[in-house]
Amino acid sequence: MSSSNDLELLLLTVVIFAGSISTVGFPMEVGHLDLDQDDHEYDHDRLMVFGRGFFDGSLSVDPADLHRASVDFGGQATPPKLMAVLRPGSVNDVVKLVKAAYESRSGFPVSARGHGHSTDGQARPYSSAPGIVIEMSNYNNKNVMTSTMKPPNVVIDGGDHRGSYVDVWGGELWIEVLKASLEHGLAPKSWTDYLYLSVGGTLSNGGISGQAFNHGPQIANVHELDVVTGKGELLTCSEEQNTDLFHGVLGGLGQFGIITRARIALEPAPQRVRWIRVLYSNFHDFTKDQEYLISLHGKPNSERFDYVEGFVIVDEGLINNWRSSFFSSPRNPIKFTSFGVNNGGVIYSLEITRNYDESNSHAVDQEVEALLKKLNYIPSSVFTTDLPYMDFLDRVHKAELKLRSKGLWEVPHPWLNLFVPKSRIADFDIGVFKGILGNKTSGPILIYPMNKNKWDHRDSVVTPDEEVFYLVALLRSALDSGDETQSLEYLNNQNRRILNFCDEAGIKVKQYLPHHSTEDEWKGHFGEINWERFVKRKVEYDPRRILATGQRIFAPQFDSRASSSL
Repeated sequence: MSSSNDLELLLLTVVIFAGSISTVGFPMEVGHLDLDQDDHEYDHDRLMVFGRGFFDGSLSVDPADLHRASVDFGGQATPPKLMAVLRPGSVNDVVKLVKAAYESRSGFPVSARGHGHSTDGQARPYSSAPGIVIEMSNYNNKNVMTSTMKPPNVVIDGGDHRGSYVDVWGGELWIEVLKASLEHGLAPKSWTDYLYLSVGGTLSNGGISGQAFNHGPQIANVHELDVVTGKGELLTCSEEQNTDLFHGVLGGLGQFGIITRARIALEPAPQRVRWIRVLYSNFHDFTKDQEYLISLHGKPNSERFDYVEGFVIVDEGLINNWRSSFFSSPRNPIKFTSFGVNNGGVIYSLEITRNYDESNSHAVDQEVEALLKKLNYIPSSVFTTDLPYMDFLDRVHKAELKLRSKGLWEVPHPWLNLFVPKSRIADFDIGVFKGILGNKTSGPILIYPMNKNKWDHRDSVVTPDEEVFYLVALLRSALDSGDETQSLEYLNNQNRRILNFCDEAGIKVKQYLPHHSTEDEWKGHFGEINWERFVKRKVEYDPRRILATGQRIFAPQFDSRASSSL
């Protein structure tokens, strides 16, 4: 027998005699994943021994795996010290791990990681005790889906009021959900702009794009979930079953459970998209037109657009990039002055689409023209392209590939996403777009309105107390270019200035993909009633505060088996 095998046998013997093995074969006491430890490396060895024979997938303590699981798209927070990375081969692997954390004497934090697109370390454990990351995404993990987990399963007309749907693993990426659905001529109703995000990740936050004004966010288009709670219980939840957990998990920032399966509503997929961008120099006209377009959500398809978004352009150097490679380029670059905007001014772009099939393509031109006639954009600023539905939905990935080729993708991303009430969006324009930002942005700025009645107040996500509110998303990248205004420190300071401005001006914004560091900040984010409900749900479903500690909402509680209060 080799020396490595001798060592593994010795460690296994030590662990077995340190305490009893539970009925599922997982250690629950001091020698079994309990972390009183002074010697973290020893615990890594114990984890390896148990992982090999216990999980359907694998448990890794390889430094490269630990590092990759500890970083995210934001690239800002200091990576935490991880104990291990679990690559589940079945839903039961997730149950076993969370149950071990809950029932062990000292406990340890567990975080589910999709494709790693959090921006402030939210998908990583944040605790004095090293935690374990569950790699949920098949895109990163070749072990996922090799056992009891299945690829997206499309059901055409399920035989009840729900119609067609797709059942998907919580770590599946939306791009794969789209591909599987399109094979049946179907597609989900609501999207995010970028499709290489996990289903569980977006449903834990909301999931929004230009379709949200009509279909609501992604969380409004879910029929059913399977969730592993912080107690290690696998529960199916929906409007009819475990309803409180269902709404708690939707937009719940991972605080109440790990989504292992989601049943997503589908609709017939269009074949093509007419994609239009127009420009405005007047903010009032721009927002008036956006608000008019989202008010048409109850109209027939032929009398409304299918997607409504917008951009703010404060940097003249970005106006040609704004067009994107999907749109034909004019012979001469566009200048702000072409639209009567002086240097230092701001231009606003309305982005809209009309979905259609080849069978009704003859009517699209007339329908689009009728809608455009009601808008007050700059007449000479219409840019139009036509492309397959799949290409439109996956448009951001094309930009990603270009940025990767230039080494500009894996850089810090100090993003700030805000929900701004309609009544104060003009004040935000003056104070931020025409004030704090100056004439440089370091990335796209999205702005578009949504209808509050498309959001369910029972879900955990928080929105402003107005019937219409705007998303303002500052999607900036920090570059080591020598330009101070592109540095991470500068952009983070600017984000703080924006938040301070809103606070001082009484603009009651809510952060989307929120990042707060104190309990008072979180209470302010939720508001008194929603905070009380959020805390109650935490006590019920994750009493030891094991899950999603990277959100920094609740400090882990590892000193007792199960606490009755927070």
